Amino acid sequence: MTRSRIVALVLAAGKGTRMHSDRPKVLHELLGEPMLAFVYEALDPLCPGAVLTVTGFGADQVEKAFPERAKDFVLQAEQLGTGHALQTAWERVAASGKEFCLVVNGDTPLLHTEALKRFLDQAQGADLAFATITPEHPGSFGRVVRDKGGEVAAIVEAKDLDPALHGDPREVNAGVYVLRLAAIGPLLAKLTNANQSGEYYITDLIALAKAAGLSVRGVECGNDTNLMGVNSPLELAEAEEHLRARTARMWLARGVMIHRPGQAVIGPRVHLEPGSCLHGPCELYGTTRLARGAVVESHCVLLNAEIAENARVRSFSHLEQARVGGSCVVGPYARLRPGAVLLEKAKVGNFVEVKKSVLGRNAKANHLTYLGDAEIGPDVNVGAGTITCNFDGVNKFKTIIKAGAFIGSNTALVAPVTVGENALVGAGSVITKDVPDGELAVARGRQVNLARKKSS
Repeated sequence: MTRSRIVALVLAAGKGTRMHSDRPKVLHELLGEPMLAFVYEALDPLCPGAVLTVTGFGADQVEKAFPERAKDFVLQAEQLGTGHALQTAWERVAASGKEFCLVVNGDTPLLHTEALKRFLDQAQGADLAFATITPEHPGSFGRVVRDKGGEVAAIVEAKDLDPALHGDPREVNAGVYVLRLAAIGPLLAKLTNANQSGEYYITDLIALAKAAGLSVRGVECGNDTNLMGVNSPLELAEAEEHLRARTARMWLARGVMIHRPGQAVIGPRVHLEPGSCLHGPCELYGTTRLARGAVVESHCVLLNAEIAENARVRSFSHLEQARVGGSCVVGPYARLRPGAVLLEKAKVGNFVEVKKSVLGRNAKANHLTYLGDAEIGPDVNVGAGTITCNFDGVNKFKTIIKAGAFIGSNTALVAPVTVGENALVGAGSVITKDVPDGELAVARGRQVNLARKKSS
């Protein structure tokens, strides 16, 4: 089937009661991303611009998480089963102008494009096809019942399975379907909720299609559990570990050095250039990027961070929405908050926090410092214990330290304030006025030594 003939429908309306959470099940995260994002990643190459999503429980939360896709959401106000979800979305599906509808569940984060391609290839010519697997433990999944000739007769939900009538089939429905719209559309009105759950099952379409003389095919996918959904915290953790290991192997194969790869967590949107290096345990999320020669040591967490060539992030550092220039050094125990930018060869040492500030080339803040809303010029040396006092309780103000200035230890710079080029600020000063270029500023009380009173 060519991509131009397929519209995808993601079923994402369920609450997921076994997750024991108030969040929609499809928003629970793996590697820092909602599981629904992984489903979209698998579908988009197959159905570009033609992916619809049925939402229900927590629909507003799902829309907020994927605002760019909101126009393709269909609300299932009452969650009356998968068949009802299909009925609810059918008008939008039919309006797509496509010939086939690929239906998947939104709680299948291990789903991948290649598996879907193979399924679609094997479904060629069928009016209705669905993927089946034979797991070691079928559990609560719907069982595939076949006739003596091996043809699919029906799918029976586990709770409705009658061994006397159906036997003990081990083959289960993986929840991935492809439907020919012209053939299946007329059958939707025939779905009923005459079962133990009182719900409308999409699986009942199999028996209806057989009765109508349509071509029905169960595509056997072996024991590919990647097609299975996530229904509990345990299954979520197992799926996340599977993804984590798969991702680490992928980057190793692409030339990234990962020490202790079993302890490296790398999100799906992270980009690592060959020749970059990670030391586990570490966590990289969002759109984090590492250039060739960049090194991230152990126990670091990076979110939407950019690390340039030959820069090093030392152990126990946290970076969020920060940019680190070439040959810079960060940490250990450093925190770069949103808007932190380090230009080439800048250095931020242990217990230094930087927020919405730029450190110029070769600038240094080696330890115990807070730099917020600041512009630090090249070759500046910021001494230990320095603080930019950027917030007066109502507004935030900027501190400017120009090229070559030296800030003595334990200095408080009360913004808005500017320290000029090659100026020197004495240790222990509270600077409230601008310091001209090349001058020395000392703002502290004169030391007085007094004789101690002797105890009686």
